[in-house]
Amino acid sequence: METTQIDMTRIPQHIAIIMDGNGRWATERGQSRSFGHRAGVESVRAVTTVCKNIGVKYLTLYTFSTENWNRPADEVAALMALVLSALEEEIFMKNNVRLRVIGDFDRLPSVVQDKLNEVMDHTRANDAMTMTLALSYSSRWEMTKAVKEIAAEMAAGHLKEDDIDEAMVSAHMNTNYMPDPDLLIRTGGEVRVSNYLLWQIAYSELYFCDTYWPDFKEDQLLEAIADYQSRQRRFGKTEAQVEELEQS
Repeated sequence: METTQIDMTRIPQHIAIIMDGNGRWATERGQSRSFGHRAGVESVRAVTTVCKNIGVKYLTLYTFSTENWNRPADEVAALMALVLSALEEEIFMKNNVRLRVIGDFDRLPSVVQDKLNEVMDHTRANDAMTMTLALSYSSRWEMTKAVKEIAAEMAAGHLKEDDIDEAMVSAHMNTNYMPDPDLLIRTGGEVRVSNYLLWQIAYSELYFCDTYWPDFKEDQLLEAIADYQSRQRRFGKTEAQVEELEQS
């Protein structure tokens, strides 16, 4: 699919992706699951480049969930090693992309934390797009943390109950520096959101495909965006109300 086949005036500002299917892709080829995770890095590079080139401002990738800590120790170790090897500054600097991370950062191995901090610091001034890795992340963990922070502020006398609204809750989320996703993509054939950005995707368009993540490249991304552009986003309004607003 060519970029000329999508409406460049209606590119989603923020795309979030659940990168699923690496292990099954590898197993079908008689390879280890870690082989699939390594192949998936190439899709990250391809999708990052395309997103930047077409004007996506925020790309958030579900890289490692808090539940993934329960996977076999050798797979977890391989995934952590892959994070390190994949953090090549070239992909960020070449595309003028800033790196950020959301999740339980302190739970990551110190060597991974150090590398992430290094790349985040070196890419801080990049402004074409922000790529956020959700590492050691789950939405329930994030929301629990937000509730604790708000409760602590109330206990300290800095907040009253009436001060708490949606904007305040959003401000306590790890994602408070970016808009909510316009489009959530999940690859790999599963049709669920797996504890990912549950607060933020309240009005996101959801796109599920059977393609395993290692096979998800430019064409597949553009197909997802074309599908997104075929929908009418109503945010609780009627179709007639939205059309009236679009015509005004």
